[in-house]
Amino acid sequence: MSNLITRRYDFVFLFDVKDGNPNGDPDADNHPRTDPQTGEGLVTDVSLKRKIRNFVGLLKGCNAPHDIYVKEKAVLNQIHERAYAAIGVKDDAKEDVKEKKRKGGGDDVDNARKWMCQNFYDVRTFGAVMSTGVNAGQVRGPVQLTFARSIDPIECLDHSITRMAIASEKEAEKQEGENRTMGRKSTVSYGLYRSHGFVSSFLARQTGFSQDDLDLLWQSLQYMFEHDRSAARGEMNTRGLYVFEHESELGNAHAHRLFERIKIELAEGKHEARNFADYVVSVNEADLPPGVRLIRFE
Repeated sequence: MSNLITRRYDFVFLFDVKDGNPNGDPDADNHPRTDPQTGEGLVTDVSLKRKIRNFVGLLKGCNAPHDIYVKEKAVLNQIHERAYAAIGVKDDAKEDVKEKKRKGGGDDVDNARKWMCQNFYDVRTFGAVMSTGVNAGQVRGPVQLTFARSIDPIECLDHSITRMAIASEKEAEKQEGENRTMGRKSTVSYGLYRSHGFVSSFLARQTGFSQDDLDLLWQSLQYMFEHDRSAARGEMNTRGLYVFEHESELGNAHAHRLFERIKIELAEGKHEARNFADYVVSVNEADLPPGVRLIRFE
């Protein structure tokens, strides 16, 4: 592609949640994820990537070159078969062809991997392991995200809820005429979360990740919560996206030094936060390292 990115990018992504569960842990009865030592809230990179995928699929209609590889009810081996069919490797009854597609090797796997990158936004963005059964290779994505961590310890509440209906006649007999069932719902009163991200132009060349794809990533991070509303997640909003653009591909400064320029503290007189206004976000733009530019999306 002619508009491949030629610069390195590091970014800080801020979002918050109010009276909702931003990322439940299935091993803990779907309670909000927390660091057991500090009490700070956690949201996995997988959860954030899911929301980006959903936004891109909504915006682009899951059509090539913006189709989504990892999506609900997708059968991955069938997608790999599509890749082999597209590059001219027939799905016939010959055992040597089937074994070749299962193990993978040579130009066929490379061509299948390239086809996947060309057609699926999340493959060329985040990478993918596509060697399940039918081997379409592996891709290391140019965009990587960390877990998001809340600025302060979060307060998790566990609520009792009732449902004024029942699912079956058997359940109705147990209820002895009372048409209600009990349940639980966990929420975070308020939490401001911070995640770090990285974009490598070297890996972008390998997957075909372009400037248009990068612009779509920035757009997704800004608006993905607007189309992901649910009663379980409460109110979630993007609160800041701070992108450090390097002039060179290798980069002009260490990422952690740039991230240290963005500080988030409770406002004066506040001992706990219940709104974004209870925090002060300060950005040190003075004396940025030569070759580094800060782009703010707020």
